[in-house]
Amino acid sequence: MTITVATWNINGVKARIEALTRWLEECGPDIVGLQEIKSVDEGFPREDIERLGYNVATHGQKGFNGVALLSKRPLEDVVERLPGDDGDEHARWIEGTISTETGALRVVSLYLPNGNPVGTEKFPYKISWMDRMLERAEALLGDDTPVALVGDYNVIPMPGDARHPERWVDDALFQPESRSRHRALQNLGFVDAQRAVDDADGIYTFWDYQAGAWQKNNGIRIDHIMLSPLAADALEGVSVEKHTRGWQKPSDHVPVVASLDL
Repeated sequence: MTITVATWNINGVKARIEALTRWLEECGPDIVGLQEIKSVDEGFPREDIERLGYNVATHGQKGFNGVALLSKRPLEDVVERLPGDDGDEHARWIEGTISTETGALRVVSLYLPNGNPVGTEKFPYKISWMDRMLERAEALLGDDTPVALVGDYNVIPMPGDARHPERWVDDALFQPESRSRHRALQNLGFVDAQRAVDDADGIYTFWDYQAGAWQKNNGIRIDHIMLSPLAADALEGVSVEKHTRGWQKPSDHVPVVASLDL
């Protein structure tokens, strides 16, 4: 049976609720990880989503950050917050298990820190967060359940993932420390779903609102679906829902959808 798993940095769920519900009705993904919901849990417009047949779990905070999981099947064993730093109050991580006819899938929706400007405390926070992510990812591999880590990674893995990579050399998204930790995730065994099906340059998931980036296709690929070996074995295909960037009041990111035979 095919299960579709998606990620979308919605950039404010209240501002994009019409686009979100339109896309859910149009695409009908089984599981969605949202990032940057920018809403406290009690303010999340869950009724608009639940009426479309989704279960909703959120880990939000006022005004920024915030992640959510939407699933047509019940969400089990939901865990909020990335372990490893009790003082980290940023809402950037939520995980849950979804049962299927043949087993289950553990899904994480994550919003990795941006890290800019590099010369400030924001960059070490990004790197330490990635180190904690690697520890949790390795722990998740200890179970026999397939795992999908979906989200806005704020990492440009390779030069071909940017229209103009030379413009990003001083940016936290393209620093050697950021990219090496993304490779470390792959070295654990996690597979970049997009690159498993298409290694072409020019596949982007984010276009800035400024300087006509969308119109000029000055994009970058920073929204990734990373699959554990068991999940990667079930991968059937990936789509980047680029057309949503042209809608009214769009997010600056677009959804990425992976199809898994689970």
